[in-house]
Amino acid sequence: MTKILALSGSLRAASINSALLRASARLAPPEVSITVFLRLGDLPLFNPDYETNPPSIVTNFRSEVAEADALIIASPEYAHGITGTIKNALDWLVSFESFANKPVAVINTSPRAYHSDAALRETLKTMAAEIVEPASIKIPLLGAKLDEDSMVSSPSVATPIQEALVALCQAASLYKTSTNASFPIR
Repeated sequence: MTKILALSGSLRAASINSALLRASARLAPPEVSITVFLRLGDLPLFNPDYETNPPSIVTNFRSEVAEADALIIASPEYAHGITGTIKNALDWLVSFESFANKPVAVINTSPRAYHSDAALRETLKTMAAEIVEPASIKIPLLGAKLDEDSMVSSPSVATPIQEALVALCQAASLYKTSTNASFPIR
């Protein structure tokens, strides 16, 4: 079983990014479990003073990251940058050893969100994440008026998601069996 943790950078109830992550969980093959972490908005603002004794929600978040074989991040762009929600979550993982070298797929739902896509990738690279390029896709959903059910039933959305999940699972398999600090998944 491959365990994937999905993180949405949007806290909106009607978030396209969150809907896409839920659709991804529904489209995953039977041997893949995708859990959407629903409490990113509950994480307190990052404070290095709490690194040695973090709040319980941070401990829970880190535990889920550690147990995951890979991560999927889908986040909108706010003011040409990544959302505070994703930045704060990643800040809590900066010195978390279990995050280093973890395979990560970056999903972009808007063709206009290239600033945040680049910023997110730069942050992840700085944190030693392994960005899995074949799993990091752009699906133009902004303005498409698709809900989760429509995403699952639409071949133009479902097929790229399924292909990305195959690539991410392959990288996760390499990650699990690799004894090296990095591996060729780009």
